[in-house]
Amino acid sequence: MTTTGHMPIAPPETMIAPTAFPLDLAALPASARAALAPLAGRRVAVAMSGGVDSSVVAALAAAAGCDTVGITLQLYDQGAAARRPGACCAGADIRDARAVAERLGIAHYVIDMESRFREAVIDNFVESYARGLTPVPCVECNRTVKFTDLIALARDLGAEALLTGHYVQRLESPGGAELHRGADPTKDQSYFLWTTTQAQLDYLRFPLGGLAKAETRAMAEAFGLVVAAKPDSQDICFVPGGDYAAVVEKIRPELAAPGDIVDATGHVLGRHNGIHRFTVGQRRGLELGGQAEPLYVVGIDASRNRVIAGPRRALAVSGVRLEGSNLLGPVDGPLMVKVRSMAPLASGWLDGDMLRFAEPQFGVAPGQAAVAYIGDRLVAGGTMVATVAAEPSLIPA
Repeated sequence: MTTTGHMPIAPPETMIAPTAFPLDLAALPASARAALAPLAGRRVAVAMSGGVDSSVVAALAAAAGCDTVGITLQLYDQGAAARRPGACCAGADIRDARAVAERLGIAHYVIDMESRFREAVIDNFVESYARGLTPVPCVECNRTVKFTDLIALARDLGAEALLTGHYVQRLESPGGAELHRGADPTKDQSYFLWTTTQAQLDYLRFPLGGLAKAETRAMAEAFGLVVAAKPDSQDICFVPGGDYAAVVEKIRPELAAPGDIVDATGHVLGRHNGIHRFTVGQRRGLELGGQAEPLYVVGIDASRNRVIAGPRRALAVSGVRLEGSNLLGPVDGPLMVKVRSMAPLASGWLDGDMLRFAEPQFGVAPGQAAVAYIGDRLVAGGTMVATVAAEPSLIPA
């Protein structure tokens, strides 16, 4: 049964008879057993986006004997974005979540969060570009709508835990729950969860963290879920066709104003059609011919509507200043750090609000997140807001 509204009420007593799915918990990876076994017979909420991952989590919870309630957040409705394959939390995806809930015989709620999502995620996304930053909207969505508002909804429903389809691992230790990278390095999503607080981590469970994507799809087929072959969701779910600039210009049309592309001395090299179309480290789109060497975006001066271009060596930084840092573990001593979701790990350490790198890093974009690990454990993260240029003698040729 599906209920649509702004706030949930107690789950309906009358539901579709649950489908029997035998589940051998002993056959599951340790992370899945740890997430599900203690919750058998207890009420849990599952964040159901309509994708294969969250659908399998709902099926696993139901099959493990949990009193399972699905929650789908309606986050936006932007025509083509809501209908295209790979979108999430709108249109066809809500219908898919409903179909999975009916297949499993679990209660299912659709909660209208469009206004909250627009304010917390989309408006923040646009304003970040207006300030010359490169935002990570998935981080902001997890910090606000998903891991703050959704946890509150789950508690209102009497759930003892919120289960999600993220590929990360929650491991218990004598000091409490820890957040670790997913076992499948190609699907690890820990970078996007660095804002998770300890209190939230205590309440969350990630049954898929020890699985490979192929294993998840195989389970979806075994459960007979309609989403078994559904494409993965895209990172920026509310951007139709990947044209994020169009979304920015729709809300802030003045940002499409043309301006100068300059070098470090202020010499004009060319023109641009909006600073929001550029990010530090970018090479394509500058369209600057006749230069002695390839040029990259090395900075964005939002106050003067300028894009600053320079050679690759001008991208080298020795450190970054962080804002909004979140600590989930010890940070004394050497760390391994990601400065982009797909970037290789780099050695570094924290020095107050500064993150220092052992070797110069390239293409570090303010607005993105720096996420620190010890081994596979996520211990800290923060938003990079300023960079420190590397000493020329330390920059590799």
